[in-house]
Amino acid sequence: MQIAAISFDKFNALADQEAQERIRAARARLGKRAVILCHHYQRADVFRHADLTGDSLKLSRLASQSDAEFIVFCGVHFMAEVADILSRPEQVSVLPDLAAGCSMADMASLAKVERAWRELSTVLAPDEQITPVTYINSAADLKAFCGEHGGIVCTSSNAPKILEWAFARRAKVLFFPDQHLGRWSGYRMGIPMDEMAIWNPDLELGGLTPEQIAKARIILWHGYCSVHQMFQLAQIERFRAQYPDGRVISHPECAFEVCQASDAVGSTEKIITTVKESAAGTRWLVGTELNLVDRLADEVKHEGKIVQFMGGVICMCSTMQRIDPQHLAWTLENLAEGNIVNRIVVPPHEAAPARVALERMLAAS
Repeated sequence: MQIAAISFDKFNALADQEAQERIRAARARLGKRAVILCHHYQRADVFRHADLTGDSLKLSRLASQSDAEFIVFCGVHFMAEVADILSRPEQVSVLPDLAAGCSMADMASLAKVERAWRELSTVLAPDEQITPVTYINSAADLKAFCGEHGGIVCTSSNAPKILEWAFARRAKVLFFPDQHLGRWSGYRMGIPMDEMAIWNPDLELGGLTPEQIAKARIILWHGYCSVHQMFQLAQIERFRAQYPDGRVISHPECAFEVCQASDAVGSTEKIITTVKESAAGTRWLVGTELNLVDRLADEVKHEGKIVQFMGGVICMCSTMQRIDPQHLAWTLENLAEGNIVNRIVVPPHEAAPARVALERMLAAS
């Protein structure tokens, strides 16, 4: 297998139908050598080609257990990194479009987290008193940072359990990059709101006083998901006024007041399972990405269930949308012809400690 940079130009001009046909033809040539992973937020015209679907961690673990040589991750950059970290050495992780990133993950860089760690050490003794916890929606070098500093990774479904693991070891947690998941998880554990402080990485000491840092049990990074940030309490109130028997379910990346006003809060997997297991004829308002909501609405409509999107405007994961049929066709044809494009490789010095942090999570949860 040779690595070659093949121009995307001729694929970019493909009509959607031709791109679909070329995807199917390339997949047939590759056979079981390639597995296509699609996150729940992936656009429908790509999602239809998935061999495996789910959230990011589930997909990476399933891919690592497959016989596939190529892991084609239709998601975003950090997801393909996790796939590379957890996969076998002979497996190759590929991201069809390198521009498919995560704005929330980008809000916490290694340089900023290291600076925060140094500044906290002027007030506290971090190695003795603080456990770094990174949401899986983060770069590999931040997972490595946690692995090297006694920390751990969490997902949207296991965050409270991971916080319990962290507090069993140290008195405080530095939680990044998503403040909302950290706050909701802390709240579920009974931690008072005034013991969860926001760290702004652009301000000295995160904009906090030494007294605020000393009091805080969870120091929350000032990060958020641009999609889930758009959901508002007023949208839930309007829904309840119109449909008193309706139910609301939200992702924990939503703002605290949205989660608090919901009937259920959970990961993408929990949202899907909860709605599918609900009684026939149930009406739901769902606070998560539009592609998932539209797909779920279609899957349960035969039971008389109505699934509505919480947002007042169209709200998709814009960076994941970059992976379109043209990019997928380009990727698969190159693989079929012996060229690896857009391979995601986490350097060994980062992969090893990042794997430690991930394995801690798997053991704890």
